[in-house]
Amino acid sequence: MRRLLVLILPVLLLCSGCGVYSFTGASIEGKSINIHTFDNRARNVVPSLSPNLTSKIRARILTQTGLTPVAVGEADYDITGTITGYEVTVSGVANTQQATQNRLTITLSVVFKNKLNEKADFTQTFSRFADFPASQTVEAVESSLMETIGNQLADDIFNKAFVNW
Repeated sequence: MRRLLVLILPVLLLCSGCGVYSFTGASIEGKSINIHTFDNRARNVVPSLSPNLTSKIRARILTQTGLTPVAVGEADYDITGTITGYEVTVSGVANTQQATQNRLTITLSVVFKNKLNEKADFTQTFSRFADFPASQTVEAVESSLMETIGNQLADDIFNKAFVNW
């Protein structure tokens, strides 16, 4: 046991001080990031969606990486995005004529630039959804659905950019 500790302890100390690994599994080489406000170009525009999603993504990345937010041109990482979809569709039907479930789907197009490693750059579409009872209006559940979907999208973007899942 003592030998194992002697071997592992220096490695842990080395990794914790180098800024290349975090306990989320993220590989962080840089020190700064610019996360632009996501432009809302969805057919159905909800005014609070862009600031809420941008805030969730920014908070997820900053709290998990320790990166410093900076202005354009100075950042090691740069994230831009567009909200391309905000759709409510039927997801469940009873007796082939009556909707029982509806689904809110939010879709984002994200461009990630890594100035330290261009091979890590990506442009990708992310989409998540949440179902709700057809007996409720989307306006009644919109806030909680946007919260749930926003958290999922923030996780997806973080994982793609820094964990590469």
